[in-house]
Amino acid sequence: MTNFLTLTRMRVQLTLRNKMFIFFSVIMPFGFFFLYAGVFAKGVPQTVSYYLGPVLALTVMGSFWGLSAALVMFREQGILRRFHVTPVTPSDMLASSVVANYLLTLPTVLIELCFAKFLFHVTNLGDLLALFVLATVGTVAFASLGLVVASVTNTMQETQVINQLLWLPLIFLSGATLPLAFLPKVVQKVALFLPATYLVNGLQKAIFLSVPIRKMVIEVVALGFWGLLTFFVSSQLFRWEPESKIPRRAKLWAAATAIPFVLLGVWELKNGHVQSDAQAAFEEVDRPAKPQSAPDQSAPDNVPPSDKPTVPHD
Repeated sequence: MTNFLTLTRMRVQLTLRNKMFIFFSVIMPFGFFFLYAGVFAKGVPQTVSYYLGPVLALTVMGSFWGLSAALVMFREQGILRRFHVTPVTPSDMLASSVVANYLLTLPTVLIELCFAKFLFHVTNLGDLLALFVLATVGTVAFASLGLVVASVTNTMQETQVINQLLWLPLIFLSGATLPLAFLPKVVQKVALFLPATYLVNGLQKAIFLSVPIRKMVIEVVALGFWGLLTFFVSSQLFRWEPESKIPRRAKLWAAATAIPFVLLGVWELKNGHVQSDAQAAFEEVDRPAKPQSAPDQSAPDNVPPSDKPTVPHD
């Protein structure tokens, strides 16, 4: 345990020196937050609460980009080779990377919640336990996706291309940028096969609709199982040396990590829980506030009805 904690501390220190990680895990999440809360939501607390789930999902998902790039950079610079001469296994290195990534992502999530509460006056942050569980499971799951990307790519340029190919569908088709209920029906059906959709939907329900964690078993189990699967695959494909190239057939292992959400997407096409939840949240935020009835101006204040002045008739 002591060796693991030391390794995790070193991973945190190395990651903080990585400018790419700082951009994708700190600068970009705050940029998205103020864009959504200040521009899209126009500072209205209820609308900010509606967009807070997708914003936190973007923060959680962005961790995979920085983590994958950092590991590939460490391998190219020979840093991983130095760890290889110590009694450290691939699982130890990858697990410490996930934990370090979580420790660096969680403060950003907490700061965004504080911004929402104190700058934009969001009084109700929903079910905090459900929010915390989903943020934790989501961070681990998408960090493990970053490990897979780092394991199957050989150069930083290749890593950037794969990250782009993954990132764009994850943010544009899952409801993270545009509300899922606002997207065309065909796109909504495609979104059911993406892990990001279940993270966005879960966080939005936890924050905006205050849904407890016991009613989000599908989201938690799906993301948790996917995180374990991607971590296992990355540990099997992990390489210490930059000269060690991965064979093409090994990339089929990475593609196999999509199987859980292919099956879940087929199941959701028949049941439609995610689409109905997204529609319910969209209708709730789009519902206009009930106008207050105007006070009766026919009689002066403090005058009983029997004492109302009468208007003389001609």
